[in-house]
Order: sequence, then structure tokens, then C-alpha cells
Amino acid sequence: MFNKDRWREIFETIGKNKLRTFLSGFTVALGIFIFIILFGLGNGLKNTFQEFFLDDASNAIYIFPGKTSLPYKGFKANRRIDFENEDLEDIKLNFPMFTEHVTPRITRSALTRYKSQSNSYTTRAVAPGYQFIEKTILMKGRYINQTDLKSKTKHAVIGRLVAKDLFKTEDPRGKYIDIGSTVFKVIGVFQDDGGDNEERFIYIPFTTRQLIEKSNDKVGEIIVTFPKELGHPGAMAFESSLKKYFKDKKSIDPSDPNGIFFRNQTDNLKQTQQFAVVLQLIVSFVGLGTLIAGIIGISNIMVFVVKERTKELGIRKALGATPRSVIEMILQESVFITTLSGYFGLFSGIVVLKNVGLRLEDYFIKNPFIDFGTAFSATIVLIIFGAIAGYIPAKRASRIKPIVALRDE
Repeated sequence: MFNKDRWREIFETIGKNKLRTFLSGFTVALGIFIFIILFGLGNGLKNTFQEFFLDDASNAIYIFPGKTSLPYKGFKANRRIDFENEDLEDIKLNFPMFTEHVTPRITRSALTRYKSQSNSYTTRAVAPGYQFIEKTILMKGRYINQTDLKSKTKHAVIGRLVAKDLFKTEDPRGKYIDIGSTVFKVIGVFQDDGGDNEERFIYIPFTTRQLIEKSNDKVGEIIVTFPKELGHPGAMAFESSLKKYFKDKKSIDPSDPNGIFFRNQTDNLKQTQQFAVVLQLIVSFVGLGTLIAGIIGISNIMVFVVKERTKELGIRKALGATPRSVIEMILQESVFITTLSGYFGLFSGIVVLKNVGLRLEDYFIKNPFIDFGTAFSATIVLIIFGAIAGYIPAKRASRIKPIVALRDE
């Protein structure tokens, strides 16, 4: 029940003890504020980590050629392994139930020109399936298709920032650009959630790149996607089968670690998720430690507050105040200060996170945030413990006899 006199008394007490009230409130607000900031920064680190490692499709296996380190079947060590067009077809033929897309990736850099504008960009010669592996988002036009591969067309799909650099406000579609002294027609513009670097690539048909490079059939590296239903165990088994197949086909010693390399995105995803869980546990532990520090601070201050008011409480009891009324008065004051300060720290922390979020990307912290439910729950926990911190010394003080309290110095 609302007691006007009680509240007037509380505000009078607060007004007479501004420093004490400030210290009590500051401890609470600081505890919540630090918790919000730490938890938000932890989420920002997790966002950066997941964006960096999960930008591409998670159901993909990357196969890279290397140099052998062991002699095998009459071949000397240090032999360079190459992939050819027939390797792409062999994967489809031998693993039809496990493959969705098979694409090569031939990476080159070249000076690219359009009218008076020029810059150096990386080109990736690929097959149509690469669009799904990179999660490429088309803004204008189309992507490379099977007709482009078959006809070896000089078509190019350029990144958003390439279009911005070379074409300014012009629509690039249908325009011609010079890539390393070879003219290509722009058929599409893409964007990529992976960031600016991903949007500075140019995609062309891999058969066209082979034609330009003296009609060879080398494909650089190979990327294979598989059904997500395979899960982590199935993906690892598929990788093992591919490794055995290629080592046998390329005459590489089964124990040679350097002839051919694999990167399984599903395995990377699992490791990323495990890291995210560990990171969240660390952040939660630090946040819990901050809350505990705040609770200890409140307890210490409330013990001091009640001790300071011992004589006052003795006078109240001598005038007829019951132990219950003494407890309620101290408890109400404690909860009021804790609640007010707790929500001040809560909203201050959220405001700071929102304002500094964009400035922290250079420090690998992207979009730091804390969901309101977590922040609200932490504040409620601190308020509850603030009430307990006030109740324990108040209960002790209510048992002191008035004559003893009045003699307190």
C-alpha cells in the first residue's frame, strides 16, 4: 500500500545524505553499465567471427593442388599436382549422390579499364554453381550460365564497388571493359554480404580464361558442394572419399600431407559454433562477475548505511516504531535507490553500445548489442540482491534495543 509519509521520509533521508545515496546508486549503475558493455562487446566479437568464417556456403569442400613431398609409384618428390577439366567431370561421375555443384576457381589479377577510368582487380574464372557457393546477390543483370561456358563467351559479372569505381552513375550492363588487354561485356552486377573486398571481384567463365591462356585445360582449385542433409559426419566421410580418390588418381602417396589439400566448410562451421559457445560462456562469466561485484558493493554500502543510522533507528523504536516498520523503511529505500540506479545504468549502457558500434569495426567488433531481455533480467537480479543487501542489516538493526542504539557512537 502506498504510504505518503513513508515516501516523504525516504526522500528527506536521501536529501540529507546525498553522498551516501550517490555511492549506493553509483555502485548499482556501474555494475549494470559494465555488464551491458561487456556483454555487448562479446556479441560484437562473435558477430565478426561468424561473418568472417560463415560468409560462404557451409556445405562446401575446397580442394587445392600442391606439391608432393614423398616419392610414389616411380614419381619423384616435389612434383606439382594440377587439376584439369576432366577432374570436374570425374567428381560428378563418381560421386553423383554427394554433389550439388562442382566448380573450378582460377584466380588472376589484371588492370581493368573503362573509358578514362582504370584500376587493378582480381578476376575469378568460375562455373555457374559458384554463385551459390559465394552466396552472391545479383543487383542487375544475370550470372554466368552454361551457355557462357560452352561458347567461351567474353562475359563478365562485376562487383558493386567495381561498378562504382569504373562506371560511377552509369548502368554497367551491356558496356565493355578491358581486362588485361581482353575486352569483356558486362552482363551483371553483384553485391556480397562478405564486405567491400568481396565486391571488388570480377567473375568470368572459366572456359574463357582457359582460352585466353593458350587454350589449356587447367582449372586451379576445385570447389564441391554437397547436400546439407549429410551433416558433419557425412561431410567428413565425403571429404575422406574425395581425398582417397584424388590421391589414387594423381598417384600421390596416401601418407603424403602435401600433395593435395582440403578445406571442409562444415568442419569449419562446427569449430566456429564451438568457439561461439566458448566466447559466450566467457562473456557470461565476466558479466556474472561484474554483477557479483556490484552486489558485494551494495551489501557493503548498506551495512555502512544501517550502521550510520543506528542511533536514528533507536530513537524511532523508542518512539514506538515496530521492528517491521524499521525493516520496511530501510528495505523500501534500498529497493528504490537500486531500481532507479539500475535502470539508469541499463539505458546508459544500451545508448553507449549504439553510439560506439560503428566505430569499433576496425577492432574486429561489429554491431555490438545485447538483447533487452538479457539486460532487463540482469537488472532485476541486481535489484533483488539489492533488496536482500538492505534486508539483512535492517533485520539486524531492528533487533537492537533502543537504549543500546541511543548509546551508539
